[in-house]
Amino acid sequence: MPEVEPISLFIRPLDQLRIPYMVTGSLACIAYGTPRLTHDADAVIVLHRSQVNALIHTFCEPEYYCPPEDVILIECAREQRGHFNIIHIGSGLKADFYLAGRDPLHAWAMNHAQTIPISNVQVRVAPPEYVIVRKLEFYREGESTKHLRDIAGILAVSGEALDRSALQKLIDERHLDALWQMALEEDPTQ
Repeated sequence: MPEVEPISLFIRPLDQLRIPYMVTGSLACIAYGTPRLTHDADAVIVLHRSQVNALIHTFCEPEYYCPPEDVILIECAREQRGHFNIIHIGSGLKADFYLAGRDPLHAWAMNHAQTIPISNVQVRVAPPEYVIVRKLEFYREGESTKHLRDIAGILAVSGEALDRSALQKLIDERHLDALWQMALEEDPTQ
């Protein structure tokens, strides 16, 4: 049976298609922080209209569910918050692909992404500062403490390597300072 995990199912094909990407979400938290269970992959991608057909043919039935071309093209046309997902039918694993669009935070992160080994594959991963900022935004939206736990894991493992100046600038730009202070002061495991 072939390897069934998010990197081999979703990220390696992006490399093969030469689609620029950076892994975010739980896989990035694992790369910079503490291990935790995940059944999906999140990635920001730069997908051009000319690449959509190749993407659809790579992630095709019967192995994958991939949205129709017109849906992907609509998402590609969004300047911000374009998104679609692909599901591996045999395992139920899912990838959420977020289109970089004209989002300045995505642009900054794509320029600062790091190549890190995950599952024995060299993977482009969003910088930890970006991951922390997104986790703060997600916490603001839904107040799920898993985001605070992820931040605590990044700080515990990678805190010394953070670009604190860049992180504070990103936090200030998004008015996240109060949540950042809370994340620094509280024990998210409580």
